[in-house]
Amino acid sequence: MSATVLEARALLLDMDGTLVNSDAVVERCWRRWALAKGLDPAAVLTVVHGRQGYATMAALLPDRPMEQNYAENRVMLAEETADTEGVVPIGGAAAFMASLAGLPHALVTSADEALAQARMGAAGLPVPTIRVTAELVSDSKPHPEGFLKGAAELGFDPADCVVFEDSEAGITAGRAAGMRVVGIGPRAAALSPDVHVEDLTRLRVEATPEGRIRLHVDAA
Repeated sequence: MSATVLEARALLLDMDGTLVNSDAVVERCWRRWALAKGLDPAAVLTVVHGRQGYATMAALLPDRPMEQNYAENRVMLAEETADTEGVVPIGGAAAFMASLAGLPHALVTSADEALAQARMGAAGLPVPTIRVTAELVSDSKPHPEGFLKGAAELGFDPADCVVFEDSEAGITAGRAAGMRVVGIGPRAAALSPDVHVEDLTRLRVEATPEGRIRLHVDAA
């Protein structure tokens, strides 16, 4: 195990796979969708993480009209919002979120507001005051728009922000935004984030006298 220290002015947090383990719901909903479309559910599940639903559908069914993807995405969001069975916090998430109280941070998620509220609530986690949800961006991750908006809302340059992500789409988005990335969990392990940890128990947050955030990371 090696220890790493990162300093930042603000933290930008993905939700699914980073703060909340919602894999059970995601797999249930997307397996149903895949089977209804005659697609291999296992192959579909390699694409879904980190993206908005319409972007996943467009990647899997590239010849389909985008209007149909948007319509089915609305149905998918409603199904996922109603299903919170098995939604639990990532290890260490409660203590990590408590340590951020009063420090600049934002939630940047491909979920819409209703889904974000449902999943954070089901996991027993506080919802950050500043949120960039699906309704507020025109492009899904891996586009950097969400992270750039989060930095702007907090009032900091992208280079002064650290992103927490679990998926290829999210890590790509964070890098494209010019930010350093802490990868969380097994999906992130093979994606070469700046630092990788198995869960949030490996992180300790410290506020410096200069008003910066110091992250002590016990990387695996």
